[in-house]
Amino acid sequence: MNIVYKIADKALWETAEAAGVFTGAEIDVQDGYIHFSTAAQVAETARRHFLNRDDLLLIAIDGDKIDLVWEPSRGGDLFPHLYADLNMDAVIGVIPMSPDNHGIPTPEGGFPA
Repeated sequence: MNIVYKIADKALWETAEAAGVFTGAEIDVQDGYIHFSTAAQVAETARRHFLNRDDLLLIAIDGDKIDLVWEPSRGGDLFPHLYADLNMDAVIGVIPMSPDNHGIPTPEGGFPA
């Protein structure tokens, strides 16, 4: 299984769950695709883009169930992007996140390996 991750605001995610589809956060809508990270990228994504934020969730997605496009971004790394809405049937886990003592939102149990 190819697992990718999305960090999302809890209220936004709850709205998406109720609708049965995630259409993206504000940045996703602006860019025209939903941003994801791999296990190796997600901690740095949390540090760079979500520092000192509460009420976040780490969403684990079965990347084999969606049509990911891998594109270069930060430092030339390839990041997974979805140019469509995310259906909830691809979601395999939702983990609450809280800022650590450095303000980095960290999922309960730590970041995936």
